[in-house]
Amino acid sequence: MANTFKNQTLKAAGTTAQNAYAAGAGVQATVIGMTIANITASPISANVILSGGNITNNVYLVKDATIAPGGALVPVGGDQKLVLESGDYLQVNTSIASSADVIVSILEIT
Repeated sequence: MANTFKNQTLKAAGTTAQNAYAAGAGVQATVIGMTIANITASPISANVILSGGNITNNVYLVKDATIAPGGALVPVGGDQKLVLESGDYLQVNTSIASSADVIVSILEIT
């Protein structure tokens, strides 16, 4: 089994949920860090959703968390880690269009 560290980025996330990271076929992943940065001059709220192959299984890591202008939210990091199995994905959406940059740091095991 190969272990690979990766960074996945999502630029200008907005009101539509977008994948910040998806574990591909045959991949198990440990999310070791996630940062959502507010790139606007106004406060925003952000959601981070964990889902698998079935859309009805969405689970919120964070729901409607407020991020100050120029500030950041770190929903995964420090002592907290998140394990994703093949087909799982993390989505991010915010209250304002094109308002947040997202970085996800992952250890992929293939």
